[in-house]
Amino acid sequence: MNILKLLLASSVFCVALHAADAPAKQPNVLFIAVDDLNDWIGCLGGHPQTKTPNFDRLAASGVLFKNAYCAGASCNPSRGAILSGLPPHRSGLYNNRQKMREVMPDAELMPRYFSRNGYWSAGSGKMLHYVIDPQSWDDYFPDKEKDNPFPRTFYPKQRPVSLPRAGEWQYEETDWAALDVTDEEFGGDWLVTKWIGEQLQRAHDKPFFLACGLYRPHEPWFVPKKYFEPFPLETIQAGPGYKADDLDDVPPAGQKLGRNRYFAHIQKEGQWKKGIQAYLASIHFADAMLGRVLDALEKSPQRDNTIVVLWSDHGWHLGEKEHWQKFTGWRICDRVPLMVRVPRGASGLPEGTRTGSVCDRPVSLVDLFRTLTDLCGLPENPDIMGRSLVPLLRDPSTAWPHATITHLDQPESYAISTERWRYIHYKSGDEELYDIASDPHEWTNLAPKAKHAAKLAEMRELAPKEISPLVLPREKKEAPNSPTPKP
Repeated sequence: MNILKLLLASSVFCVALHAADAPAKQPNVLFIAVDDLNDWIGCLGGHPQTKTPNFDRLAASGVLFKNAYCAGASCNPSRGAILSGLPPHRSGLYNNRQKMREVMPDAELMPRYFSRNGYWSAGSGKMLHYVIDPQSWDDYFPDKEKDNPFPRTFYPKQRPVSLPRAGEWQYEETDWAALDVTDEEFGGDWLVTKWIGEQLQRAHDKPFFLACGLYRPHEPWFVPKKYFEPFPLETIQAGPGYKADDLDDVPPAGQKLGRNRYFAHIQKEGQWKKGIQAYLASIHFADAMLGRVLDALEKSPQRDNTIVVLWSDHGWHLGEKEHWQKFTGWRICDRVPLMVRVPRGASGLPEGTRTGSVCDRPVSLVDLFRTLTDLCGLPENPDIMGRSLVPLLRDPSTAWPHATITHLDQPESYAISTERWRYIHYKSGDEELYDIASDPHEWTNLAPKAKHAAKLAEMRELAPKEISPLVLPREKKEAPNSPTPKP
């Protein structure tokens, strides 16, 4: 009997030892981008009237980063930084007028790196700035060879619908309306999520990197009318960050950037509340599309082996700092939703993320490339920057002595974020400083105050030491059939 017990114990020990030596399974990655979304989602508390049950359920299922920042304050530099792992001060990609492949002709983007290391990389919708970059993907919807990431979308024939154009300076997509169509008739993000859901449901012989680009709440804020109904116009409130005289203590460079004509025009036309209503409706629509993807994942065989990452490329002003759109160094533009859920058994985090975790440490979206390669057990990529967020996914309260940098549209104009402080530097030399612990909406600029001189000097030291020049585009005009450029 004793011999049998010894043999049994020995066999159990060998099985346990073998299991410990067995490599962790490589997880799939579901990489979800949401365009132009600020903190107006329930879990971030950015607007009391927002309705985002699906954003909130994803956040509650993993780690919600409450202090995440984009690397660039507009689509092109932000998305280019995320997918290349290179921030603007290293790549030279600072604004929407540039073309990514002119600035970074040899950069290997995240999906291609995953493909080269044994993954099937596919995507749908807008992941880069109005291009697909076919060489970076194994498959795409719509057809990657056409290099246009937008599927069929219903738009009104007569435009503008709501906001008259004030001149050539006004972006023609700054407009909004409730459309009398179904989700399926609208197309757009509905078609993107349909295709993504189909990829989640089918069998795969490799782990996958699957990217889903949701275009709303990007302008124009046209969505089916049912998404407007929860937001009666007479109840609409301005965002909690709005303050009428908020530019009074901002230096000249900030005032010039803030007053970009849009907000004054929108107010003159009596469209401010309608614009806020349409933005909330567009977020509600994006939330429903996200729900379709999350439901498809839950019903799929990939459910228990898929990392889910959701991010927005940058935020959006709706009157804060007298500004409409993006492009600024203020928090309403630079701070973005970021959620990460890692299943148990992932190579780089076998225990997975804990549900309901919240992290207040300052992180950058440029960190995602290195984070995902670590989580999936891929080889170290020496060509990218950014820090792995795995330590924070393991313990959101762990020490994190790092700051983030968000670049504006030219070198030497940037915002720096720590956990408590934010510093904005303009190329002119103008500066702003905010204590976001006591002033989360950045209403009081502390830079001119003598008692904050030491903190100002400390924040200056966090600036990038080497800054790449701005590489101007070779072509000044868009090709005849290219999508309308952003302003």
